[in-house]
Amino acid sequence: MQRLRTRAQFQALLAERPVARTPHFAWHRLQEPVPADGSTASQGPWLGALVPKRWARRAVTRNAIRRQVHALGAARLAALPGAHLIRLRAAFPVDAFPSASSRALKRAVRAELEQLLAQARP
Repeated sequence: MQRLRTRAQFQALLAERPVARTPHFAWHRLQEPVPADGSTASQGPWLGALVPKRWARRAVTRNAIRRQVHALGAARLAALPGAHLIRLRAAFPVDAFPSASSRALKRAVRAELEQLLAQARP
């Protein structure tokens, strides 16, 4: 699974309506592959994670969420063609998860990502 890297790739996916939503995440999908630099894209699915600082203030939290997205996405989205972007759209409550990278937060993120990916199938 290839990762989205350029601004143009992310903007192309953000222009599409989400195919699925949960309280904290949105899943954007394009059926055709997204070229990396204007050239023809190589075969296979693409995956990107968008975790804004607005919704996850600490870098350790953003990185933990990105790792969860890429790990679960590689396992679940490998069979789906095209490009996928999973975007954090709301903050996890700080009072419920006081640690920036706790096991409880990682479990909550993983459970919600599984719920998100189960909502929309091709």
